[in-house]
Amino acid sequence: MGSQFEASDIFEIAMRIEENGSSFYRFAVQIAKDEQTKELFINLAEEEDKHKATFKNLLSKIETRSPPESYPGEYGAYLHEYADNNLIFKKEMMDEELAKIKNTMTALNFAIRRELDSILYYHEMKGFVAKGDHAAIDNIINEERKHFQMLSDMKKCL
Repeated sequence: MGSQFEASDIFEIAMRIEENGSSFYRFAVQIAKDEQTKELFINLAEEEDKHKATFKNLLSKIETRSPPESYPGEYGAYLHEYADNNLIFKKEMMDEELAKIKNTMTALNFAIRRELDSILYYHEMKGFVAKGDHAAIDNIINEERKHFQMLSDMKKCL
């Protein structure tokens, strides 16, 4: 069975996840009561922005494939829709979840779950890409692990 996704797909989706993650962390800054947690959320939002730039750079260095399309832009539209509707920080899910986040602890718990979901997503997606692309995917996983650890450490301090 052929691969359904290429590493380029992972990076396109990763950029979308990072955009939505950055938006969440900027929202969480408003919820946090203590300065240390606010600083963490600001830092994470900035890191998500940097990660998006990193993923964009990685994307520019790998070969992309152009799958057969029924109409121009079909595949790109599919990836966009997939990222928005099936992934970690999708907008509609975030809107519903954000309405439930009323304090620092619920914001931290939400962020921790999303980071773990991201780690799992990227790990599972490695099964859909060529082995030669695994190192690039592992870089994404390591970035998300750092976020998870920082959030977990903050939660322990509260």
